[in-house]
Amino acid sequence: MNLTNYEQQFKAFIEKEMTQDLAHDMSHVLRVVSSAKKLCIEEEAMLEVVLPAAYLHDCFSYPKDHPDRRKSSVVAADKAIDFLQSIGYPEMYFESIHHAIVAHSYSADIETQTVEAKIVQDADRLDALGAVGIARCIQVSSGFGSKLYSVDDPFGVERELADKQFAVDHFYTKLFKLVNKLNTKSARKEGERRTRYMKAFLDQLKSEIE
Repeated sequence: MNLTNYEQQFKAFIEKEMTQDLAHDMSHVLRVVSSAKKLCIEEEAMLEVVLPAAYLHDCFSYPKDHPDRRKSSVVAADKAIDFLQSIGYPEMYFESIHHAIVAHSYSADIETQTVEAKIVQDADRLDALGAVGIARCIQVSSGFGSKLYSVDDPFGVERELADKQFAVDHFYTKLFKLVNKLNTKSARKEGERRTRYMKAFLDQLKSEIE
């Protein structure tokens, strides 16, 4: 099977159909695909499953404040399979692709059953870490109207964390926890590297504001 021809169709479809928001744009998809390809090689997984799932994982997404937000990945998976059927992609991979897309979602909290699903989930979560993770966190928080940090207690030492109010709080409520939720050895190694960078960023921030 020539995946190169299919890949161009995946890209064209996601560019046209995906729900655009500050955290999930085309650059996010391309970074996830790039990471997934690397992990696929390192973990000796099936690219025939990983590649379409990585490209199509965000082909549908409810807004973050929508009551059905946790169901986004199921809708995306169904939409992806409909598209793959329309272009004649081999049906033998559909079940695994569907599962990988459904399970990638952090909010859905679905256990990954295959190495391919683990890779797609890991690739998506790696994009929330490192320099890109910092930029995305600030970008999304700004979209919510959040401040960068609390003037009275920037790092939440003596107050309850509130990541809808302060971008820095999100590092502690979610981002620093992601590395322990990565599935594959390759992703954990990269996740640890990116998390160290984020902690160094907060150390630098602390030195500048205190």
